Amino acid sequence: MSDRLWFNGEMLDRAQVHVDPSDRGLLLGDGVFETMRVQAGRIAHLPRHLARLYAGLEILMIPPPPRAGVEDALHRVIAENTMTEGSLRLTLTRGCGPRGLLPPEGVSPTLLIVPFPPSVARAPDAHLVTSRMRRDENSPLSRVKTLNYLPNILALMEARQRGGNEAVLLNIAGRVAEASASNLLIQRDGMLLTPPVTDGALPGVARSVLLDMRLVRERTLTLADLPGAEAVVLINSMMVREAVTIDGVALRREPSTAARIRAALAS
Repeated sequence: MSDRLWFNGEMLDRAQVHVDPSDRGLLLGDGVFETMRVQAGRIAHLPRHLARLYAGLEILMIPPPPRAGVEDALHRVIAENTMTEGSLRLTLTRGCGPRGLLPPEGVSPTLLIVPFPPSVARAPDAHLVTSRMRRDENSPLSRVKTLNYLPNILALMEARQRGGNEAVLLNIAGRVAEASASNLLIQRDGMLLTPPVTDGALPGVARSVLLDMRLVRERTLTLADLPGAEAVVLINSMMVREAVTIDGVALRREPSTAARIRAALAS
């Protein structure tokens, strides 16, 4: 795979891409992103990714680029890099502006699409740590995949410091919201359950696929629900991952559950 990127209306080599120092995405985290899996040369669940992207732009009041142009750019990146497997990272910022918080009128968004090769190994089992960081379930930003991921970054760093490799984030009310970069599912009495968006869960693309297939139901969860579950699984667009401990306590495992989810998301 070559290394050709889409940047503001044209295909460029990586070395040719220069982000303006006044870009609000760089300075303020003012923007959104999507990470999309490429499989057999096609973007998995592309309409769902675009729907979430444009919903986020509406919430952030960022002028949306034409959808057809974004789709064309994504396909151009796949074609020029001769991609069959891997992923695309789409980043869209509000654009450039003067110093200060309030964006100027008539700002032009920045669009960057970067290809990545496929991972060579499956993600390791998750050793969960309950983070001190909280998701604000009352904020509309909890529903947007913004460029400001500091709470998630700090949660994952905290998990590593405490001997884990993944974090569980609770919401302000103390209920389970999600993991640092994935939605969380538990299996109870053979049924897969996941926290609702109203509890602070990001509306993940893989999550939405499973909900529409009626393989998963939304249910408010607490930390006490995890140790007694038949399985705990983390999902996002790139992976399905079993959780094996939480805060040092062993979790029950049911490998067929993760296999069933992988099969459903690959269909």
